[in-house]
This record gives sequence, C-alpha cells and structure tokens, in this order.
Amino acid sequence: MVNSEYAALKSALLWHIDAGADSAFSDQPVSMLSLKEAVPEPVSQSVKPTSAPLPFPEPAAPAFIGASEARAEAVKLAAAARTLEDLRAAIAGFDGIGLKDTASNLVFAGGQAGAPIMFIGDAPAGDDDRDGKPFAGANGQLLDAILKAGGMTRNAPGADGKNSGGHTIYISNVLNWRPPGNRSPTPAEIEVSLPFIERHIQLAKPKLLILLGEVPARALLGRSENISKLRGRWLDYLPQTKELASVFEDGAIPIPVISTYHPAYLAENPAQKRPVWSDILLIMEKIKELGFISDINSLNKN
Repeated sequence: MVNSEYAALKSALLWHIDAGADSAFSDQPVSMLSLKEAVPEPVSQSVKPTSAPLPFPEPAAPAFIGASEARAEAVKLAAAARTLEDLRAAIAGFDGIGLKDTASNLVFAGGQAGAPIMFIGDAPAGDDDRDGKPFAGANGQLLDAILKAGGMTRNAPGADGKNSGGHTIYISNVLNWRPPGNRSPTPAEIEVSLPFIERHIQLAKPKLLILLGEVPARALLGRSENISKLRGRWLDYLPQTKELASVFEDGAIPIPVISTYHPAYLAENPAQKRPVWSDILLIMEKIKELGFISDINSLNKN
C-alpha cells in the first residue's frame, strides 16, 4: 500500500473515531444496500393503503425515561445487593441501559475497597473500557499525580502494612459502561445509573466523597449549578434515590463531599490546575481534621 493510500485510510478512520464510531460490531462491513429487500415498495396513488403492518420490527422504546421500568428495576437490583460483589453482579446483569451493548467491559471500581475516601467520576473512557478499571489511561496518570500531591494513593499498602505513597482511596464512576466516543452521559443514562452508584457508596461506606467533574456533582448532590460554582466547598451528601432509604442499616448519615475538576478537563485546560490544588488543600485539611492520617504533611515531603 502506497503512503497516500495509507494516509487516506488513516484519515477516514480518525474521522469515524471523532464522530463516535469507535467500536466494531462485526469483522465484516455491512452494506445498507443489502438491506434493500426489507424496504417496502412505495404505495401506488391508485391503491388504497391497507392496515397490514410493515415488514419492520416495532421500534424499541427508550430504555429509560422518567420513572421508567428500567429505573425501577435498577432501584430493585441495587437495594437487593448486600455486598460490593452482589452489586457488581447486579450491574453486569442489568439490561436497562443501552451502553452495555456498545462497551467492551464493565468498569466497576478501583483502588482499595473499604478506604475512607471515595472518588467518583462520570463515566469510563476508552482505556478504562479496554482494561475494565476506572482511570486507566492518561486521565488516570494525571489523577495519580493529584493523589500523590495530596498524600493519597489508590495502591495497596506494602507487605509491612505501611503505604509510603499516602492514604489509600477507592474510586468509581456514576456510569459503569463507556459512552461511545467518550461523549457525555445523557440525563436518561445518569438517571438509570444513579441507584447503582448510590448503593455503591452505601456499601463502600466512605467517610469522605470527592466528586470529579460536573456530572457526578450534579447527579449526587441534586444541584443544577455548573462545576465552577460547585467546586471548592464542603457540602453534605445524602442519597437522591429515596427508594433506597429503607436499606440503610444505620440510617442516611450525611457524608462530607467536595467537588473538583475532572482530570480530562484539566488535560484540556491546564490553567485550572491551580483551583484543583486549592481543592486538594481543603481535602488534606479535612483528612487531618478527621484523623485519617496523623502526619499527612510528612508524606508530601517524601
């Protein structure tokens, strides 16, 4: 293949990826011309149309809109989960969100389950989808740098029981399936996923929540402000999914929560790293206040 042909094919492929067509469903291309037989012939003006159904399947109704059956099923499955393993299995078996059909892997959680600090992003990216882990690619590298600066890590403690990298954290996303082309989640996708992430928080039992980006901040706080107005201040998190109230073993106890910019946003807007550092300082102060790490400042000097 000559260089010009290669460049043309590469350009076409990149165009499709930018448009969101980044997942293959078959090893062979499908031509729309091959579907010609399924299209009915136009009705003659002299022939009165009949009520016979067209040879098309009925269009699928949206999987979730408002108080839909899919959301109700998500609430039911989430409430029935008694462990994180139960919840993961419930999400894997849930068919009420179309993203499951286009994603490669379920992305459930990362870091250390049981850690007192839980980070929540919006949805898996391409690297996350391939690895089945949240924040697996470039966004994850930037997140790890932010964590290290704040005396935190998602790595497990060493064999001696100590963690030289800082305090361990747990991490997940509002959505567990990657949206095609890394597009933003739709309101309907967020709505049907909310019971699962809220049950996830309940089962993980963090003492602090850090929300990365506008999607988790709005969804989990029930707020309409943009991230620039929500970030940089401590608020109280209480579940938005009221149907889950009956499964709270100790009642719905408010959890301190702070929002900050998502690493993907920082990669495109480096000037916003300074506000994120201000947010990290607030988190460090709160960690010290609550006694998670007795000497967090010494970790930052190593």
